[in-house]
Amino acid sequence: MDALARLPPLRETISAHGLDARKQLGQHFLLDLNLTRRIARSAAPLHDGTTIEIGPGPGGLTRALLMEGAGRVVAIEVDRRAIAALAELQRAAGGRLEVIEADALAIDVATLGPPPRRIVANLPYNVSTPLLLHWLHRADAIADMVLMFQKEVVDRLVARPRSKAYGRLSVIAQHVCRVRPLFDIAPSAFVPPPKVTSSVVHLTPLPAEQRLANLLPLERITAAAFGQRRKMLRGSLASLFDDPVSVLQSLDLSPTARAEELTVGDFVRLAGA
Repeated sequence: MDALARLPPLRETISAHGLDARKQLGQHFLLDLNLTRRIARSAAPLHDGTTIEIGPGPGGLTRALLMEGAGRVVAIEVDRRAIAALAELQRAAGGRLEVIEADALAIDVATLGPPPRRIVANLPYNVSTPLLLHWLHRADAIADMVLMFQKEVVDRLVARPRSKAYGRLSVIAQHVCRVRPLFDIAPSAFVPPPKVTSSVVHLTPLPAEQRLANLLPLERITAAAFGQRRKMLRGSLASLFDDPVSVLQSLDLSPTARAEELTVGDFVRLAGA
């Protein structure tokens, strides 16, 4: 902890390594240690297993995870400038931090360390949803996730049927996980400030017996249904079923209903069909 406390301020690290946030990488750095430690505490306990961080940048959240007692942190970073910036933090971590230069979408989290594995990240905005879907397919390997998204994404994750935000992401996330919103973070907390409010959310995978073993049918069903959300289901699902009316009626679902009217359980039953 003493070595971590002696590290230079994050702004100095950013300046020393020319680590200006890049729009094409979706980077917005969170430098307030009070906020990063609050995020880290939301993922506690951290001492056992492996804590996986995506896009650490200059290492603000990484420092917080280590200060909150993480026994092993694996940080995945695609920006080579940040790899150099994290080297000093790695030395101060006393063997508890591993930094991997890679695209997180190409990595199987099950290979990153012993369980329980938790993912804690301020996700780059431009890849946040693909990353989450990638991890939902690997839910068996993950104990839980504490993630920061744009607030509108968290609104979609927790949305209920018949609401404007309810959609494909709502159904898949709620089928796989218990989803609990935690707190919002104002744009002014970031460097540079994004144009939108951010939110932190906690996702805990449900027991395997409560989830589909293969999410691909659910992805196909929800993509078709919400891809044409103003259409009745008998029309939007015509590309997937020879006779969508019969399939819907066999499941006691109305062919004239629209996607936003179906529950998560209804979509799971359709995926089974």
